[in-house]
Amino acid sequence: MKIAEYLGSRPLDTLQLEEADAHILVIRLNRPEVSNAISTPMGHELLRVFGALEADPGLYRCAILTGSGSRAFCGGADLKQRDGMTDEQFGRQHYLFERMNRAITECPIPLICAANGSAVAGGLELMLACDFAYASKSAVFGFTEVKRGIMPGGGGTQQLPRTIGVRRAKELIFRGARFTAQEALDWGVVNKLCEPEHVLAEAIEAARDICTSAPLSVTQAKKAIELGMQADLRTGLFVEIEAYNRLIPTADRLEGISAYNEKRQPVFKGR
Repeated sequence: MKIAEYLGSRPLDTLQLEEADAHILVIRLNRPEVSNAISTPMGHELLRVFGALEADPGLYRCAILTGSGSRAFCGGADLKQRDGMTDEQFGRQHYLFERMNRAITECPIPLICAANGSAVAGGLELMLACDFAYASKSAVFGFTEVKRGIMPGGGGTQQLPRTIGVRRAKELIFRGARFTAQEALDWGVVNKLCEPEHVLAEAIEAARDICTSAPLSVTQAKKAIELGMQADLRTGLFVEIEAYNRLIPTADRLEGISAYNEKRQPVFKGR
């Protein structure tokens, strides 16, 4: 596995990594007995994996984040582990989770969430940190933190309003309410609903389609979208053309034009 050399000798205890093919990495949250809840070890391991992807974006062309089992993608932070924590311990763990969420949000390659089950609290934040998501038709979503004396703190108060609108997000977050898979689809939280047993397969199919595109083009498009959406339109257009100009001297641009004129499939090499 290509990523292994970046992870060191320590084994992963809370994650499973698989290569769907040479260009696609599947990252599986692997604590199904507790709804794949995020523990301190999982936070460290997700940081290691996404740190490796940042260190060498050429390792893969697409990544998929999913969970083990059929009940839950991720139930959020492991509250049993948090029971009895001091304020200092709680704050230290949450800072780890902040870094973890930033690393996922800033993943340089396309990241698809295959939500094999429900995603609540920190689990929904993981899903929203991905570029887009496919989900099980039976999944349930929501931010329930206010019912536990805290609030979303892994990007939820920023990502959800940007996805579904401020007023609807406020209602859901203030009430700690859950919403259905169909509502998630209607509101744009997920892109597609699948039969539970087909979620990962359909995400892999989408990833394989992405991998037929020029990888540098996809990376630059992702940068333009992410940075441009944080700016006014005029600045966003400037960001777009800066990203575009970086593709002009690439071999993949020449290959794309040659393949079109020669009526064949292009062979992109990320150069």
